[in-house]
Amino acid sequence: MPLITRFAPSPTGYLHLGHAFSALTAWRRARVGGGRFLLRLEDIDATRCRPEFAEAILEDLAWLGLDWDGDVRVQSAHLAEYRAVLDNLSARGLLYPCFCTRAEIARSVAAPHGPDGPIYPGICRDLSPAGRAARIAAGTPFALRLDMARARAAIRAPLAFDEEGEGPVHCTPEMFGDVVLGRKDTPVSYHLCVTHDDALQGVTLVTRGIDLKPATHVHRLLQALMGWPAPRYAHHPLLTDEHGRRLAKRDLAATLRDLRARGVTAEEVRARATPLAGPPRCAN
Repeated sequence: MPLITRFAPSPTGYLHLGHAFSALTAWRRARVGGGRFLLRLEDIDATRCRPEFAEAILEDLAWLGLDWDGDVRVQSAHLAEYRAVLDNLSARGLLYPCFCTRAEIARSVAAPHGPDGPIYPGICRDLSPAGRAARIAAGTPFALRLDMARARAAIRAPLAFDEEGEGPVHCTPEMFGDVVLGRKDTPVSYHLCVTHDDALQGVTLVTRGIDLKPATHVHRLLQALMGWPAPRYAHHPLLTDEHGRRLAKRDLAATLRDLRARGVTAEEVRARATPLAGPPRCAN
């Protein structure tokens, strides 16, 4: 099986050193293993993504000296494909509309917390078809949630994903509760889009930050529900600042553009990020 990796940033800001580390990790694995490196822009969130950030991502990666194989996949151009997956799950009775606001869920004292925050307590799960139809007809905003109990019942075999250096990891997607797979402001969720695209593009090794490792439990469930192949995973550590805090856009981490403007060269950025990824490793 050929080695295919990918880098899939969201154009919600300019790339920083942490992104460079993640991109270099995937790029080096593909190039050393004689495989393919793909670039994907995960721009489903229209409220936060900007065309100028998408253009800057391409410029910054080229400045770093990274090349990619094939065309850049832009998720916002493929909404119909993701909608087809939602329709498939809905037709099988695995989705339901949820009319609760985020604030209402957060205030629910009955809601335990999972990796993404409060676990949805199931308020709308048992609404009657007539009740759901009436609310939708009235224009009440709603999200589409995966009925986790039904989804788990649909997959009888145990689920696991292959984590590099760790081996099979037993999956417990129920720790996320009834996850949102779509809503009005973001038509399709990250969970669904990333899993769909990894399967469609034939990605065989997903390299990404350790903060996304818990989400892999949900991704493995979606793969099983849709009959998609499961890639191997290699979740890498996150870059941190001098105070031990992870580099993040929201904290105004120094961007690659800032570094370039200060005279830092691409070679210096690569030298700083590359050793953190460890020595090159081949596909097998």
